[in-house]
Amino acid sequence: MSPSMPSSPSQPAPITGQATAGPSDDAAPAALTARAPHVPADRLVAEMVPPPRFQSARFETYIPDPAQPSQAEAVQVLGSFAASIGGGASSSGGKRRWFSKKPAAPQGPRGVYLDGGYGVGKTHLLASLWHATPAAPELKAFGTFVELTNLVGALGFQETVRTLSGHRLLCIDEFELDDPGDTVLVSSLLAKLVEHGVALAATSNTLPGKLGEGRFAAADFLREIQGLSAHFRPLRIDGEDYRHRGLPEAPAPFDDETVTRVAYATPGASLDDFPGLLDHLSKVHPSRYGAMCDDIRAVCLTDVQAVPDQSTALRLVVLADRLYDREVPVLASGKPFDELFSEEMLKGGYRKKYFRAISRLTALARDAKQLTEQ
Repeated sequence: MSPSMPSSPSQPAPITGQATAGPSDDAAPAALTARAPHVPADRLVAEMVPPPRFQSARFETYIPDPAQPSQAEAVQVLGSFAASIGGGASSSGGKRRWFSKKPAAPQGPRGVYLDGGYGVGKTHLLASLWHATPAAPELKAFGTFVELTNLVGALGFQETVRTLSGHRLLCIDEFELDDPGDTVLVSSLLAKLVEHGVALAATSNTLPGKLGEGRFAAADFLREIQGLSAHFRPLRIDGEDYRHRGLPEAPAPFDDETVTRVAYATPGASLDDFPGLLDHLSKVHPSRYGAMCDDIRAVCLTDVQAVPDQSTALRLVVLADRLYDREVPVLASGKPFDELFSEEMLKGGYRKKYFRAISRLTALARDAKQLTEQ
C-alpha cells in the first residue's frame, strides 16, 4: 500500500507523541528528528481540504501562459464543470445518502482528469475547482491519492464510502498509477462514489517505464481505472514547469554556521542534520510527515548529501511535498538539491517524483534566502 499523509487544517486536532524544546532552552530551534506524531482518523477526514499553499488558489489567480492555449482552455472547462456540479442540500454527510434510495448512475462524464507535466499548475487548478464548486466545504473533499488510501486504512472501505458518498465533489491529486494494488482499491472506491452522484477530478503521476515516452499520462490513467474511464474527460494542459519560468537559479547551499545561526534566529524554525533526518523518516510512517511539520515556520538542514537508496528517496519526496504544501522555506548546507538523486534514479521509474521534489525544494530554497538577510 502507498503511504499517505494528511493536509493541514485550519484547526488541527491534538497530536500525541510530538516532542518540543525543553523549558530551559526556549531559544533552541525544534528538531524534526524529535517528532513522531500520532494522527487520529477523524483528523484525516477533517483535513481533506486544499493545503495551505493552495487555500487562496482561484481560477482568477491562475495565469495562463500565452504560448500554451490549453491552459486558458482548462480554466474555462473547469469553471463550467464546477458550475454544473451544484451545491446539494445534504447537511448530514454520507449517512443520509447511504441509507436513502441509491440514485441512478450519472449519465456521461462525471469527472475530469487534468493531464500534464509537473509544474504546469495542475494542483492550482484542482484546488481552484474545489473552491469554485458551489457546495459547502463539508460536502467537498480534496486530498492526494495517498491521503485517500490512508483514509480507507483508518476507516475501512465501507465506512469511507459512507463518509464520502454524501459529498458533491472529490478531488484527488497525484493519483498513484505506479501502485497496482492501491489503484484497484481507489478505483473500487471511486466506482461506489460515482453511483452516489459524487463528481470526481484527478491528476496523476506516470507509470514506471513510461516516463521516457512523454509527460502525459491520460491513456495510462484511463486504462488503469478501467470501468471508470467513461466518467472522466481528459483535459490536457501543456506547458513548462512554472516554478522555473522567469525565476533565478536556486541559491547555492550555505555553510553550516549560517544555517545554524538562522535556525536560532528564526521563531518556529527547526534544525536537523540531514543524514539523521533521513534515518528518522524511516521510523515514521509517511502519513505522519504532514503532522510532523505542524507549527514549523522554516526547516534548516546541515550536511545535505545524496540520498543512498530508492526507499529513502521516496520518503524524502513525501516530506518535500508536505513542506511545499505548507510553504515552509528550506535553508540548507552541503550539496545543492539538484544533486540529491543519483543519475540512475533520475532515469528510472520514479523519475517524475524525483524531479518534482527537486523543483519544489528549489522553490523553497529561494523562499529561504530572505531568512539570511534578516
